[in-house]
Amino acid sequence: MQLNHVAPVDGGDGVGADLVVHQDDLGAVGHEALILHGRLRRQADIVGAGADKEGSGSTAQAAHEMKKSNFAMASALEETVDMWTSQVKSVLQAVAHISNHLDYSKKAHALDDAWIAADLRRGDGSTMPVSRLNEYFK
Repeated sequence: MQLNHVAPVDGGDGVGADLVVHQDDLGAVGHEALILHGRLRRQADIVGAGADKEGSGSTAQAAHEMKKSNFAMASALEETVDMWTSQVKSVLQAVAHISNHLDYSKKAHALDDAWIAADLRRGDGSTMPVSRLNEYFK
């Protein structure tokens, strides 16, 4: 199945309904995704927060101490830390994917634009006149 068009919204004529993305928009979103990735990596790490000499974070240390004292909550705390870490890693991967994809899209579209510009030049390098371009659309 391939979607070739979308019906006009609210009975409109569909003019201007094409997706338009500017290079600056892609760069800005990609940059924000990169910043978000760095902040998440630093601030959402409860495993490494308050790490001791062995590298165990304060939450893992609390779970270990509770386990030594036979608190039933120790295993639940360990499971919470594991689940949290797993979810944070998933979000980090998604944000990194967004940032990388936008960087790729930006470069790919710039290459496409350069190819189109080169294709629309005459043999001597001068630009093709608009009247000549109109022949392609008839």
